[in-house]
Amino acid sequence: MAASGVPRGSSAPLRAAATGVPRGSSAPLRAAPAGVSRGSSAPLPAAPGRTERVEHHRERFGTFLEIEIGPLEEELARQDVGTPFNPHLDEAGRMHPAVWEARREAQRRSAAAGLYAPHVPGAHGPRFTRPEMQHVEEFVYHRSGLGLGLAALAWTEGPNDAVEYCTPAAREHWVDPLKRAEITAAFANTEPSVGTDVLAISTHARRDGDDWILDGHKAWITNAHFCDVIQVTAVTEPGAGTRSLTMFLVDANAPGVTRGRDIPTMLDDGLTGELHFDGVRIPAEDVVGEPGDGFALAMTWINWRRMIRGGMCAGWGQWLLERAVDRARTRTVGGRPIAEQQVVAHMLADMDADVYTARAASLQLQVDLEALPGGPAAVPLDPAGPRLMSLLKVVNDEAFFRVADRAMQVHGGAGLRKGSPEEKLFRIARNLKIPAGTDEIQRNAIARGLLR
Repeated sequence: MAASGVPRGSSAPLRAAATGVPRGSSAPLRAAPAGVSRGSSAPLPAAPGRTERVEHHRERFGTFLEIEIGPLEEELARQDVGTPFNPHLDEAGRMHPAVWEARREAQRRSAAAGLYAPHVPGAHGPRFTRPEMQHVEEFVYHRSGLGLGLAALAWTEGPNDAVEYCTPAAREHWVDPLKRAEITAAFANTEPSVGTDVLAISTHARRDGDDWILDGHKAWITNAHFCDVIQVTAVTEPGAGTRSLTMFLVDANAPGVTRGRDIPTMLDDGLTGELHFDGVRIPAEDVVGEPGDGFALAMTWINWRRMIRGGMCAGWGQWLLERAVDRARTRTVGGRPIAEQQVVAHMLADMDADVYTARAASLQLQVDLEALPGGPAAVPLDPAGPRLMSLLKVVNDEAFFRVADRAMQVHGGAGLRKGSPEEKLFRIARNLKIPAGTDEIQRNAIARGLLR
């Protein structure tokens, strides 16, 4: 249920975005919202973004994983309902409710501890910069592996860069509860026949007094089954190009909202589904940014997911490498460890090279993105940004896929076992090449940036 405290259906006029730019302003570039200023902390010499507050956050997160998450994982294991990344599914093909609730409890505890969403400004200070977040994400993915601890760091169902452009009323009603992990969100952009080509979507909204009326159909939506609020992009001015779309926050339990079928994917986690909107009334204060900002805000969300790949792939990649090294040392053939076979040793070396180079490239890209005018969450993004975002995605997608493939090969038959870390991460690695814009589209963006 949505958070309470803000009257719904208010006829108050649309408020300006959180940036402080007046409505109707012709300013070509809006900086990231107030409060999304780049945090400052004396950097340690280890790597860009390895600040003192990052070290403190990682230390606290490690203790949290041991004290808070460990017992939750033990309780979940006793229920025989699967694991967070290999859950049993209910009769509708959705994630088992006990697994979902364990994830939600991890989120709530993490938010209460001030660990859940350091990438957004809040009660715990200015947001962490993207280089800082890569170190946090890398730590959590490496330490958690495929465990419940991953839910303790805000993922697609949590707060994101785009919602920082909400009105004050929406911030109180939706965004602050998201930051406290009291509710969860879904990002509804993709449609049954429209993916990367965002401007081809058919879901539309029309004005009705101060409110909007939404109609349409979204598909391939993560967290469609469980979300409390939905970030929806819809056509509001047909034919206006990148100004044709608007983003709305929609109460997932509002009249006219229907959760559709589950869409089974290779991830087999029961989290992907459809959403239907039939005459859904949206109060004016739940417009994100300004009408016409939808394309730029959708890209802000998508780019946030691309940037997270730096820490995610570094953490998981290092975990897979360590498991492969251990396997090579302990698995024997003819009485000798397979690590002594040159072909296996070379696979380990190639994994190490991919993890190291992708991590280093990601850190530099995060530094470059943070240095853009307005930062990586500016609406619209600086013209230099799309190439950098696409480079970050392609570099990590390709390197992590090679790492996951070789990890499975080193483990041999054991790596093929369904539900093993190697098998699951191989499926995740293959999946990464499509969401948040296919890798082929990323190459187009990189080329455009070079030829500009």
